[in-house]
Amino acid sequence: MVSWGRNLSVRRQCKLLSLVRSGFYYSPKGEIAENLKFMKIIDKQFLDTPWYGSRQMARHMQHHGHKCGRHRVRRLMRLMRLMPIYQTPNASKKHPQRKVYPYLLRGLKIDRPNQVWCTDITYIPIRRGFLCLVAIMDWATRKVLAWRISNTLDTEFCIKALKEALANTVRRKSSTPTIPLMICKQTTAGQRDSQFTSHEFTQVLKDTGVKISMDGRGRWIDNRMIERLWRSLKYECVYIRAFETGSEAKI
Repeated sequence: MVSWGRNLSVRRQCKLLSLVRSGFYYSPKGEIAENLKFMKIIDKQFLDTPWYGSRQMARHMQHHGHKCGRHRVRRLMRLMRLMPIYQTPNASKKHPQRKVYPYLLRGLKIDRPNQVWCTDITYIPIRRGFLCLVAIMDWATRKVLAWRISNTLDTEFCIKALKEALANTVRRKSSTPTIPLMICKQTTAGQRDSQFTSHEFTQVLKDTGVKISMDGRGRWIDNRMIERLWRSLKYECVYIRAFETGSEAKI
């Protein structure tokens, strides 16, 4: 709303809009090359030792000759949304503004395609930052039905992947039912921007007639197949090729 070349000065425009003038002149800066290098090392090590917190990860970095303190490691891990596995008090507290759906997998025998789907997001390191990758997988066949890459953690690219998976399922016209059951990660108090429990994402599922199952405490094992996909993808492709740009990673 604030721009040059108007009758009002920038100072006056910011004052009328109750904006801080310094925010108009501020230009966001990305991470420096050293931090990007550290982020790649942290991401790779975290796959082997997911219980490493900032202290252990900092000791690992220093042991391998990298001058990286604990506070920097903690900031970078938070930026990458890497949370170590440890006991936390009341970790499954639900967000008050998100609807909680029941857990539907208990005692369910999964023996055919398009019966249960799961989804998750991971980070893909590139030369000058990270990309977000979402995938939707069929539990029975372990097939990736759809995926999308984005440079932000908005909900839109997750919805596009979901719609593509639903459209492909309908086009195949298989003899099995085309309305699957979708596993969505539970929303906790610390995950208020969760894409899979947002109203926009769940509304697409409800409009299509897909049943929604949300796991709770102790059900981390429900996402083991897609987590294994991320490990294979990073070790067999991402870390070996070292993509330069997002376009190269997408191809």
